[in-house]
Amino acid sequence: MSGAAATAEAARPAANGAPLVRVRDLTVRFVSREATVYAVNGVDLDLAAGEVLCILGESGSGKSVSLRALMRLLPRAARVGGSVEVAGEDVLAMDERRLADFRGGVVSMIFQEPMTALDPVFTIGRQIAETVRRHEGVSRAAAEARALELLELVQIPSARRRLSAYPHELSGGLRQRAMIAVALACRPRLLLADEPTTALDATVQIQILLLLRRLQEELGMGVVFVTHDLGVAGEIADRVAVMYAGRVVEEGPVGALMAAPLHPYARGLLGATVHAGLRGTRLTTIPGAPPSLERLPAGCAFAPRCAEAEAACLAAVPAPRRPAPGRMARCIRVADGAPAEPVPAARTG
Repeated sequence: MSGAAATAEAARPAANGAPLVRVRDLTVRFVSREATVYAVNGVDLDLAAGEVLCILGESGSGKSVSLRALMRLLPRAARVGGSVEVAGEDVLAMDERRLADFRGGVVSMIFQEPMTALDPVFTIGRQIAETVRRHEGVSRAAAEARALELLELVQIPSARRRLSAYPHELSGGLRQRAMIAVALACRPRLLLADEPTTALDATVQIQILLLLRRLQEELGMGVVFVTHDLGVAGEIADRVAVMYAGRVVEEGPVGALMAAPLHPYARGLLGATVHAGLRGTRLTTIPGAPPSLERLPAGCAFAPRCAEAEAACLAAVPAPRRPAPGRMARCIRVADGAPAEPVPAARTG
């Protein structure tokens, strides 16, 4: 397949104008003899072809579990409910053979730590070439040529020499680029990135973010990017979904959400973010701790930490409110058509 044809194939929208990804009422439970963990609790997400959705939230909010559900990479103890459609296919109904073709061919994933995701006993070039041969059925020579092309695409210096390198022989930044090359080997339509820059220093982090954004635009991929870093979301996202206790509590275009968050948790996240203008001021903090996912409250999970909570917040989970096109927040204080309030300035100490 030529480069132009590959780009057109990757950019092609899902059939009948449907979104590339359509998730409805996704639930994930981890069941053991000791307890049941309610990790994801009714997530709805849509992603268009060529769009970047960033999922924000603190550790334990359900970001990574939701991402793995899109590829059916969860352990056997997981009980998954709802519906997950990618490129018009029902992921939860796929048999093992179709699932093996789907992973890598339609959707690929970049993991947080490349040293655990890359096989330490095979060279980088072989790992990329084997992926290409498995999904595209080309000769070994063609697969090796594609591996070299991919290392050059992700801007690995001395790419031909790096084909014979093992993962431990590369720096963290180069390993992450190599993992991106593996993920892109079969020109997926959907790329899932699970905090791929967390383990990198700031300089390498921005290089990887710029690289991912450039490749996403060139190849026309849809991307779901998981992070807890608002700066990362601002760099790469078109839309942002904020998760708390396994639910999406706010969603909207990145600029609108960052400028005027609707949900108290989203406002707390933004108010607690360090940036250059905060010198000499005290950061806003969110009191308390997230709830146990084994014993979720009956109402809004954020209510015990929320300064604006009232009795109704404790009675039932707030329904999604849509105050403006493209905006959603699960908060009873958000009314249809209500203007968003700007993020308050940090208090001086």
